[in-house]
Amino acid sequence: MQKAPDAFRTISEVAEELDVPQHVLRFWETRFSQIRPMKRAGGRRYYRPQDVDLLRGIRKLLYDDGYTIKGVQKILREHGIAHVIAIGRGELETLPAGGVMPVQTVAEVKAAPEGAEMARAARAAQATAAAVARKAPAGQGGVSRRELEQALAELEEARKMLLAALERAGDASAAES
Repeated sequence: MQKAPDAFRTISEVAEELDVPQHVLRFWETRFSQIRPMKRAGGRRYYRPQDVDLLRGIRKLLYDDGYTIKGVQKILREHGIAHVIAIGRGELETLPAGGVMPVQTVAEVKAAPEGAEMARAARAAQATAAAVARKAPAGQGGVSRRELEQALAELEEARKMLLAALERAGDASAAES
């Protein structure tokens, strides 16, 4: 029997829905103070729909987008629970540089003829930024100023391409109306 969308869920139901073990959900409760399921006598957990959306957002950020627990904690601290819930509901999609964009806009950009070229540029910029980030901080024998400037230039180029595609998508949708 299917539960109503606004019904509370047990930990086993949430674990199955999110495809994570129950102990992972209990662990996340120790790392993310924002996860607060209702607990009944005996410690049985009941998750509200917004708890499930929050968990879904955390799962996406950790498993799909490659954030660390500290990275997700920072997102929660800086952007709030509603932001991560929106990611969990699929209303926002994370971008390589850590930003977000409404899903419909992302779909429009991907559908654009130059979408493949933009995706390649974004992946290249992300790879360069990740390689630079893995090195020691500048001035400690790690990242040189030139490497940082190169990574920044590649990220800026990817940003310009995305903005241009968004502008074209906006112009196209305005022309249709």
